[in-house]
Amino acid sequence: MLEQITSTQNSKIKFLSQLIEKSRVRKRENCFVIEGKREITLAIEGGYTLIQVFYCPDILPREEALALVKKENASLPLFEITSTVYKKVAYRDSTEGIIAIAQSKDNAINTLSFKNKTPLILIAESPEKPGNIGAILRTADAANIDAVIIANPKTDIYNPNIIRSSVGCIFTNHIATGSSEEIIHFLKQQNINIYGAALENAVNCYSIDYTKPSAIIVGTEATGLSDMWLQNTNKNVKIPMNGVIDSMNVSVAAGILIYEAKRQRNFEF
Repeated sequence: MLEQITSTQNSKIKFLSQLIEKSRVRKRENCFVIEGKREITLAIEGGYTLIQVFYCPDILPREEALALVKKENASLPLFEITSTVYKKVAYRDSTEGIIAIAQSKDNAINTLSFKNKTPLILIAESPEKPGNIGAILRTADAANIDAVIIANPKTDIYNPNIIRSSVGCIFTNHIATGSSEEIIHFLKQQNINIYGAALENAVNCYSIDYTKPSAIIVGTEATGLSDMWLQNTNKNVKIPMNGVIDSMNVSVAAGILIYEAKRQRNFEF
């Protein structure tokens, strides 16, 4: 028998709400919330462990919910919740009737390894907007790069808005986080060239050979890259711009640079 939850005051629902709303709870409990069929499927395929699943039979039939999550773990706790309870915890505008709690992964920089001898990495320094992080992760997935690294993160990567804006690509990328000092040390240990998206002492981004081990680092739209990164790049690169302004959205800039690197690497179109 599946356990049924009919009250928004249920302790499991209260805990679910806290995980959605509070980063400190996600970090303390080492788990986070995933909403949606595609996102949950990608998480399972990406090696994430589901802890609990909640579904609303008025939206998603029981058989479909069972088929989605039980194929990987027959003993996974599955809770049936009412529409009222589901509306309390659902955080997406369009809903699919299923929410899961998953165990977080260790994303420390020292856990990162590469199968490719000439890895291509995208680094974002101190990104604040979940929408930009999500867009960067979507680009990284589309280009199938080797890793995405978040330097000095301002929000934890399991923020529901990042999961939503990345359309689940948080689960399809190799992701690491760390301080700028840790990441620079790691890149130099791995003999990976560092190319900073910046205007200072920069060359045209299309003049660089990205076929060697390469890390492309982008900063915030407001302040750009910090001095620490500017002092440790092999080259700074700039995207040619013929308009009035001298900057563009960080996720767009990252996409242009990553796809130029992939073009040089004989990216399959």
